[in-house]
Amino acid sequence: MITIVAGIIMLGILVFVHEFGHFCVAKWCGVKVLKFSLGFGPKLISRQWGETEYLVCAVPLGGYVQMLGEGSGEQGETAELTPEEERRSFARQPVLRRMAIVAAGPVMNLALPFLVLPLAYLIGVNLPAYLEQPPCIGYVVADSEGQRHGFKAGDCLQSVGGTKVETWESIGAALINHAGAPLPVVVTRGGEQVALTLPVDHGALEGLQAIGLLPRQDAVIGSLAPNMPAAEAGLKEGDRILAIGDQPVTSWYDLRTLIQATGAKPVLLRILHDGREQQVTITPRQSEKGGDYLIGIAPHHDTVFKRFGFIEAVRAGAGRTMDLIELTLVFIRKLFAGAVSTSSIGGPITVVQIAGQAAQTDFSSILSVLAFLSIQLGILNLLPIPILDGGHLFFACFELVLRRPLSLKAREIAQQLGLALLIMLMILAFYNDIMRLFGS
Repeated sequence: MITIVAGIIMLGILVFVHEFGHFCVAKWCGVKVLKFSLGFGPKLISRQWGETEYLVCAVPLGGYVQMLGEGSGEQGETAELTPEEERRSFARQPVLRRMAIVAAGPVMNLALPFLVLPLAYLIGVNLPAYLEQPPCIGYVVADSEGQRHGFKAGDCLQSVGGTKVETWESIGAALINHAGAPLPVVVTRGGEQVALTLPVDHGALEGLQAIGLLPRQDAVIGSLAPNMPAAEAGLKEGDRILAIGDQPVTSWYDLRTLIQATGAKPVLLRILHDGREQQVTITPRQSEKGGDYLIGIAPHHDTVFKRFGFIEAVRAGAGRTMDLIELTLVFIRKLFAGAVSTSSIGGPITVVQIAGQAAQTDFSSILSVLAFLSIQLGILNLLPIPILDGGHLFFACFELVLRRPLSLKAREIAQQLGLALLIMLMILAFYNDIMRLFGS
């Protein structure tokens, strides 16, 4: 329930910021705004203030600002208006004013991160400690693409696609910039440099983890599930697992294989508790018939808390915003070029999940996710697809060139095609969401 509510609230904030951009610029240009709505469908709340009706509707997946002289209908651009109404009609505004009104929504979404990310850095952010560490591989998943392409635990990446990488965080941008092509990688191994190649499908969006190359993760317990074997056996947060049976454990990633090999039989765990070695007998429990054997533990993730001064926070927030905008544009370009799978596209369910996870952490994480989603919404709306803001801007550019607007009928046909394309995109996004939720 927290996840759903948090997702709806965060989506509502993004929609409000977007529509408020349209609203403010329209008012500034003297255009009459008839309706300001959060959501679609049946009205939940309706209030008339001045000449504008403010609405909250039942379907929280968007919103709209309806202006006099916009589109078709009784008060659309073909309606009979008084001279005063014509002066305040959207359709009667100079083309550059109309472009400013249309562009204001996405621009507000792109501007929002420049405000909220510096605030997040001022408050302080918890970052995974490994992101700032040298990109040395701690574990290679058996039978993974990474193993098949010659990577080994202990390899430290020096360059990706010719770009020098110094931390795990710097790898992400290099991977996305080279999505869809075999990628040369140089690693150091035993004091020597070794040239390797990442596969074409090298998990640009998910990082090296997608092909089985994982950072070091010690077998330290971060949390325990109640009423599960580990908690019942007396294990505590902070305990380090040294061995299961006679098999040594060097990484958290060793645990799953060893626990599955143990099955439902009692096994001796050797652990380090408060600096002393202890032995505990534990019996894994099957989650469901035919499912994995579990003992009910989750890993401890080292984090680094960083707080910035005002100037540093503004600089870091602006830099992070520009990085996110650049990565999003590169992703879209790679997606249309076929270098990134359409399975990477997420929909409202993914948004709700991301927002819900952030809501259960800290305020800085909420602001960071809000900024990330705002950038996605802003850039998506600028795509030249009829029915989106980018489509209206595309029509306006035609008008600037031709010195006359496209006919209403031509625009309506284009918008119907755009709506069909958008519906197909939404179906794909929902399908991907459901596959992620329930497993393919």
